[in-house]
Amino acid sequence: MEFSARPSWSLALALVACGSTGGATTDGSPVSGDSSTGDPVTSTTTGPDAPTTASDVGTSSEGTTASTTDATTSTASTAEPTAATTEVDPSSTTGDDTGAVPGSRCEETATTITCPKITVELGPWQRDVHYQVPLGDPPAGGWPTVLMFQGSFFSAEITWIATDDLPFGAFYQTHVVKQLLDHGYAVITPEAKLDGGTFWDTNIPPYSLNWESSEDHQLMLLIFAGIEDGTFGPLDAGRLFATGISSGGYMTSRMAVSYPGKFRALAIAAGSYATCSGPLCNVPDLEADHPPTLFLHGEVDLTVPLVTAEAYYDELLASGVDARLVTEPGEGHAWIAASPAEVLAWFDGHP
Repeated sequence: MEFSARPSWSLALALVACGSTGGATTDGSPVSGDSSTGDPVTSTTTGPDAPTTASDVGTSSEGTTASTTDATTSTASTAEPTAATTEVDPSSTTGDDTGAVPGSRCEETATTITCPKITVELGPWQRDVHYQVPLGDPPAGGWPTVLMFQGSFFSAEITWIATDDLPFGAFYQTHVVKQLLDHGYAVITPEAKLDGGTFWDTNIPPYSLNWESSEDHQLMLLIFAGIEDGTFGPLDAGRLFATGISSGGYMTSRMAVSYPGKFRALAIAAGSYATCSGPLCNVPDLEADHPPTLFLHGEVDLTVPLVTAEAYYDELLASGVDARLVTEPGEGHAWIAASPAEVLAWFDGHP
């Protein structure tokens, strides 16, 4: 698969300047910035009032350090989703049922990572949703599952393959997928509208104020139903997590705002609160039942300024919610180098 942006970069930049895309314009895939140049130093900030945080996680994308906390039990959605039709990608692989110790579904070299996926179509719009489950036998209750939301103007297909010379930290995004699959998490990556050629509805009027009227909300109901009925394989509907970049980071926050009790933990990369848009951001008072949230952000992000993530982070701490902020000096709008280790540790720490 070739990596390419669908619309022109000039259109993307124009929409970012307007703040109409939920802070993601040139964001697209993973994230932005020159994240593939060297091994940057990661600085971490944790609030003294947070109940617990992931700790001592290194900046290497190869790390698998985890911390543990007491997780709250999530509840199933009561919405009635519509039926879904499925089409399986014949190039995808199946699980290892021989009893051997599972390896990795993904192939990795020093410069590339490729993970196979399966694709289904959901809803009357036939929205593509890509997914994969780990190798080996699932736990008795099914695989814990991570929903990953792509940034604006890039198909979610690029989540599954990347090289280290791609923009927006794409290599780190695919490494997040590999880390999750290798450590027992299923991964689901839905497409935004027009095969990922647009952005998520979460911060776009009128949907930012009336989320239930959005097509993306209807898609989420179908995804939740598919998790329950086995469309994506043997998944645990009670152990859901979410992550995403830029517009997908805002969409990750939407999971907390509109589906309370559904998600165990969130990881937001180069994004902020569900209704914020670029530098335009107002974070309301938050409830204590907001999922524990990890923030990953470049310190010189001009598309989604760090200050907007800090405002969200500060409000979570003030509400007594477990939160962690990890930043990278000199990095822009991108998945930062620490993302693979940090995301895995955060989700492991909130089972």
